[in-house]
Amino acid sequence: MIYEREGGISDKELREALAKSLEGRKLSKVLILPPDFTRMYSGAGKITEIYYDLLKDTCQVDIMPALGTHVPMTEGEWKAFFGSVPFDRMLVHNWRTDVVKVGEVPGEFVSQVSEGLVTTGIDVEVNKRLLDTSYDLILSVGQVVPHEVVGMANYGKNIFVGCGGSSMINSSHMLGAFYGMERIMGKDFSPVRRVFDYAEQNFLMHIPLLYVLTTTTNKGDEVTIHGLYIGRERSNFEAAVKKSQEINLTHMKERLQKVVVYLDPREFKSTWLGNKAIYRTRMAIADGGELIVLAPAIAHFGEDAENDKLIRKYGYVGRENVLKLVDAPENADLRENLSVAAHLIHGSSDGRFKITYCAGKLTEEEVRGAAFNYAPYEEMAAKYDPKKLVDGFNTVDGEEIFYISNPALGLWVCDD
Repeated sequence: MIYEREGGISDKELREALAKSLEGRKLSKVLILPPDFTRMYSGAGKITEIYYDLLKDTCQVDIMPALGTHVPMTEGEWKAFFGSVPFDRMLVHNWRTDVVKVGEVPGEFVSQVSEGLVTTGIDVEVNKRLLDTSYDLILSVGQVVPHEVVGMANYGKNIFVGCGGSSMINSSHMLGAFYGMERIMGKDFSPVRRVFDYAEQNFLMHIPLLYVLTTTTNKGDEVTIHGLYIGRERSNFEAAVKKSQEINLTHMKERLQKVVVYLDPREFKSTWLGNKAIYRTRMAIADGGELIVLAPAIAHFGEDAENDKLIRKYGYVGRENVLKLVDAPENADLRENLSVAAHLIHGSSDGRFKITYCAGKLTEEEVRGAAFNYAPYEEMAAKYDPKKLVDGFNTVDGEEIFYISNPALGLWVCDD
């Protein structure tokens, strides 16, 4: 089922479509897999609330946010995102301890899709609850949007990363980093996507999984759902990819000299998430240019304590340096956490442009220790005031800058 509306899907139309997706099903126990609060502009919170309301009187409804490596949602985040859904419906996914292996993507296949860059097999691990046969239906809810690891987010990614284990998370992130972000972002058939597709077709077709995908834009906190795509078929995802490419990609005629990105304090509390400011703009920034990241709530680097420790230890030192660090015999801790190595590669400009992180809750020593430039948040926010700037080109003190209020929903690319 595909629903697309030029001006956006109304709440009434949304509820009718979700109700239709449940017609003819005998349900007593349902598991919903939405994203967490870091995808606050996905429309997934509203969809989860509607599904819960439709099912709660006749079913047991469990909700397990697809956290990946993120920290569990707080009660405040839960209420802000899922509205009337009771907090006690939450199950917490632990990517290190709650998973079971369901198969392996062969090294031969990985080598084929990566052009020989990666030749090792990849273990497929998913949260054990997905294999619980007492669930009559598993609803995977999420947004299709450009992504730095897989090309376009969601579909199988919500299962194999959001509800997956360390092996798949580490291997898929490093596979994407080896292949190159610029070759992946905003596209469908990336090596990582092909690995996810292989895993689903070979190891998960027996579970009662239904994908509920969205394409969205936002103005401030107002989210417009332009498309809703419900079904197991890949064609639904492909339709969502096409729509997202239309509404979430911004094409620039010339490279940008100075870009200022604001990170909403409700959504971005770590560089693990906040580095979307880097990922999503890197293909539009000129050599020798500057990216200024206004990050009032950034308080740590990794969402996970172990990941945070490794990022602090090694820093965003560039692709070539990270690959050398991974190969060094003494750095077993980094080799065992390849998603961190991939993240370090993603979070660097490789010296091509300057990155100035204005992290409100990290010290200058911490920021510079991670290989970023530093400027105080208050000082830079006074000069580049998020309340006054508009998305796109602005003139500040006689200088032209390009402002982005939310990097999570877009990808900015120079047509060169």
